[in-house]
Amino acid sequence: MKILKTITFTGFTLGAMVFSSASMASHAWGNYHWERSSNPLLLDLGDNVDLNWEGHLSTASADWSESSVLDTTIISGSTKPKPCKAMSGNVQVCSERYGANGWLGIASISVSGDHITAGYVKVNDTYFNTPTYNTLEWRQMVMCQEIGHTFGLGHQDENFDNPDLDTCMDYTSDPASNQIPNVHDYEQLNSIYAHFDNTNSGGDNGDSGGCNPRAPWCNGASAADILASIEMNGPAQWGRLVSEHGPQEVYELDFGGGRKVITFVTWTLERSHNHKH
Repeated sequence: MKILKTITFTGFTLGAMVFSSASMASHAWGNYHWERSSNPLLLDLGDNVDLNWEGHLSTASADWSESSVLDTTIISGSTKPKPCKAMSGNVQVCSERYGANGWLGIASISVSGDHITAGYVKVNDTYFNTPTYNTLEWRQMVMCQEIGHTFGLGHQDENFDNPDLDTCMDYTSDPASNQIPNVHDYEQLNSIYAHFDNTNSGGDNGDSGGCNPRAPWCNGASAADILASIEMNGPAQWGRLVSEHGPQEVYELDFGGGRKVITFVTWTLERSHNHKH
């Protein structure tokens, strides 16, 4: 039986790995990557965003496709924006008023072993319709960053008071210069996708032990059915807090047998400044 996990990055632009030199540090998220047997990796981005986001999605797709190992294509969306359900084999990108919940964007990847099998991105118009965040710069940085997470990338820096690194994978309180990927992002993608995969392996290289009988993957459900059963709306669904680094928190929901939902949360500037742990 394949091992299914869901890794969710909830963020907007504040960073995820502190280091002194962008050219020397890794900002991969674990070993997670899309399975591929040829170069470049061809990945579809499902368009479920409104007109305010269309240009930002198009720009982010083009910018990330500058990588020598990745080529993204925007296709018609396959989900309703509010639930923004992941679909096997692609990334669904959604915009909606998700509520005053403290986050500007979420990026989620579902993985089997180390292999990403599906992803989704949510951008929260509850905040992007306010004067603080309703700017071209904020919208572009968040869209670029959340899509970057679905390739297996983390942030380059998680301290938003540090000098900006001129990449959308950087935390900042002023996104003017953090609009696009930088050289280190492309170098990291080259490292993540330096190898080809055996497409018959299924990525089943983790713990395949016992299974919670209430979990849908115990009864032979398809990957699409499994993904459709998972909703990640907030802390009540994220499980237990397992890691905390300033404005970032990581939650884990364990279904047994190595099947987990891991939620990587980065709060808005206001939420991170005001929240008391």
